[in-house]
Amino acid sequence: MSLAKMGAMARRLWLPLALALALATPAAADDIGSQKASVDAKLAAVQAQLARSKERAARLTTQISSLTRSIHALEQRVGDVSSRLAALQTDLALHRRRLAKLDELYRLQTVRLRTLRRQYHLAVRRLEQRLVAIYKEPPPTTVDLLLAAKSFQDVLDQAHYFGAIAAQDKQAAADVAAAKRQVALARHRTRAMRRSVADETRVISGRAQQVALLRSQLLASRQELAGARRGRAHALSVTRAQMQNEIEEAKALQAASAALAAKLRAAAQSAATATTSTSPSSAPAPSGAPRFIWPVSGPITSPFGQRWGTLHPGIDIGVPSGTPVRAAAAGKVVWCGWMSGYGNLVVIDHGGGYATAYGHNERVAVSCGQGVAQGQVIAYAGCTGTCTGPHVHFEVRVNGNPVDPLGYL
Repeated sequence: MSLAKMGAMARRLWLPLALALALATPAAADDIGSQKASVDAKLAAVQAQLARSKERAARLTTQISSLTRSIHALEQRVGDVSSRLAALQTDLALHRRRLAKLDELYRLQTVRLRTLRRQYHLAVRRLEQRLVAIYKEPPPTTVDLLLAAKSFQDVLDQAHYFGAIAAQDKQAAADVAAAKRQVALARHRTRAMRRSVADETRVISGRAQQVALLRSQLLASRQELAGARRGRAHALSVTRAQMQNEIEEAKALQAASAALAAKLRAAAQSAATATTSTSPSSAPAPSGAPRFIWPVSGPITSPFGQRWGTLHPGIDIGVPSGTPVRAAAAGKVVWCGWMSGYGNLVVIDHGGGYATAYGHNERVAVSCGQGVAQGQVIAYAGCTGTCTGPHVHFEVRVNGNPVDPLGYL
């Protein structure tokens, strides 16, 4: 069993027991008033804590809804970015395949150009050799051809042969040169196209990298938001369980407070009847309020009244830890110890149904049952119990009921 559940069970067991003891034990009016003030203080603290829990639950619910909307928006963006990334990756793959084909074509054209260059050099060399041979050996004269020929047809054939060889050599060299120029031009175009496609490929690759980085960032943000939402959901579950325990405790305290108030009225009526019957000539108890002084000097950080849906039964005066807390008026200490919510608490009964309470003290400087004078140091300020910073929680109670202290200071 967790500590929270054990604590809640202990509170549920303790409250009915305390109520039974309070109702079963005969006590004087002052004792009942102290018990009433104590229960009211506990009730106010529990109600304040319950209001804070409700506020926290509402805040957590709002945060969870906001995180859910953010996650949905991120998922939409991730989908859009993923589509863009897929299109860019497809385009990049096509450009890379095209660039590979252009590289292969350029290589083949380079090989062909080199072959044609060698062929052209060989053709030119052969033509040059033939011209050198013709230069060194003068061509046969017509008389030589006639003497060497067996017939007139032989003379015509030999003359045509020499002319055809010369024309063929020149044409071969010219064809090779033209082919070489064409291949060189095609190779130049391929190189330019390959350069353009390579530039486009680099641009697309850069865009794809940027989109991939954006997608990674969006996925990381979505993961972070999902983790935050899980944390808020867990905190909301814990807060709701705590609220349920606080509601049960508040109900028990309300019942105890009502019972003690009824007993206090009955005791006060009995005391008044007894006083009237036994001392008819005695003076009545003073009905005027005591002249209270400020327990500490500081700003009011939280006034008396409704706060977060529940009553704040006093005023909070902001002072540093260790500041001496003084009695607002002379009286008798009826509470001088720890009380849930209030931390270290001092309650002084001033008579006539008036009492003051001083909560969240760092330590208490008086003992229960001790008489104190107005202005006497009774405690030192701090931040014990339920609080957010060092201050003095000061209450004025009339017949056990909290009233606004500013009307009595």
